[in-house]
Amino acid sequence: MELSGSLFHPAWLALFGLLVFPALFYALRWADWERLKDQRQQHVWLGVIVFLFFLWNMRVEIQPGFFWHLTGMVVATLMLRWSLAILAGTIALVAITATGLNDWSGLLPSLFFVVVLPASLTQVILGLSRAYAPKHFFVYVLVNAFLASGVIFLLEGLLVVGGLAMLEIFPWHELKQNFVYMVPMMAFPESMLNGWLTAIVVAYKPHWICSFSDEEYLHGK
Repeated sequence: MELSGSLFHPAWLALFGLLVFPALFYALRWADWERLKDQRQQHVWLGVIVFLFFLWNMRVEIQPGFFWHLTGMVVATLMLRWSLAILAGTIALVAITATGLNDWSGLLPSLFFVVVLPASLTQVILGLSRAYAPKHFFVYVLVNAFLASGVIFLLEGLLVVGGLAMLEIFPWHELKQNFVYMVPMMAFPESMLNGWLTAIVVAYKPHWICSFSDEEYLHGK
């Protein structure tokens, strides 16, 4: 979900900056740059950026300045880890903004909702599943990809709609009619996209996905 900066008071844009800039700082600091010295892993990272760019071009304007599109950030985070996923999503969203699909003032709120929040929640769910769920291929795919995508979308939707309604940016009845009623239909393709892509990558290119290990999830199961 992307939002135009014209919807927000400058104070709210500053608040988004306080949330986004520290995430970018730590993403740059914690990124596994050694991994990108491998040309094959460079291609994976650049491929994720291109994939996100074209995916985010396919969007629907729900309300003026309020756009919805599939994010794919769950599978991106599982593949790249949090830091490189944040950086890949940031580059893709900057490119999207440069093409004129959103205004530059909307970059910070969009970065928060499209990149930082889903990547961070994906990392949290991955950590919880590793700590408490059985180490099994199907658990990895179903929990960390299918289920995580749906849950993250629902949480984002509640946060965005609640914020827009609380700030009286859009009337509640318009948000309810144009977005809230469609949330289940929007969550399903997000879940399917991330879930199936994760399953395919794990099955055919497991070395592309950093959070998966054959020894941990497959051997002896």
